Amino acid sequence: MNLDAYFERIGYRGARAPTLEVLNQLVRAHVEAIPFENLDVLRLVPIELSAEALERKLVHQRRGGYCFEQNGLLLMVLETIGFQVTPLSARVRYQRPRDYTPPRTHLFLRVELDGTSWLADVGVGAMSLTSALRLDAEGEQPTPHEPRRIVREGRLLYHQVRLGEAWCDVSEFTLEEMPPIDRELANWFTSAHPQSHFKSRLLVARAGPDGQRFTILNRELTHRMRDGSSSVRLLENPAELLQVLDATFGLRFPPGTTFPCPGLDWPAPGAAA
Repeated sequence: MNLDAYFERIGYRGARAPTLEVLNQLVRAHVEAIPFENLDVLRLVPIELSAEALERKLVHQRRGGYCFEQNGLLLMVLETIGFQVTPLSARVRYQRPRDYTPPRTHLFLRVELDGTSWLADVGVGAMSLTSALRLDAEGEQPTPHEPRRIVREGRLLYHQVRLGEAWCDVSEFTLEEMPPIDRELANWFTSAHPQSHFKSRLLVARAGPDGQRFTILNRELTHRMRDGSSSVRLLENPAELLQVLDATFGLRFPPGTTFPCPGLDWPAPGAAA
């Protein structure tokens, strides 16, 4: 793992020691620099999880990715620095009802520091963490963006975010480790199965400074502020999408690049948006 190249990619110039301060700084810098995105899935480009592929795509090619790429890269970085890290599996529950069971296709990280377990997750889209959460703590925990908490219900644990006055599920987990073979299988489902939601919609997200977040869902560009207020703009054509991907997310594609999916329903030329 080329730490110098990774640190340059995320704009980090701090210490290289396995401490909570360093972990929080890396998590925040990562999600503010490397966007969450499923663009290669829509372009039918295979998602590779080897160490070389992750470093090449997210660091040297300055692209983004989803959980297996984002947290896979952070896993390598933290292990190289000297952190004790375990990859765990989860179900993403954001904006999904409790009576629906989503697939166990999410990867996040458990980091052990001085006898305390911390949750790090830079790969859960618009809800990616900007600091680590203490796993065994009860009650609200502050982050540079939204307040979070971990709650236990029977054998299940839930990572939740407070949006306004409401607590919303982000993910559900059991602290079960996710070895490489499980990540390969879940990555195949996420990127290739016809029923994967990443096959039917375009999603790009990045955390910004001062509690801001930027998100594209199909044609909708959302800019959310720390206080919860937001503005939404409808992108009018593929050329505008490419311009926003470059200017807001640092993702550069050749003119004319398209991302075919059912959710990206561009109006016909001359038609009203």
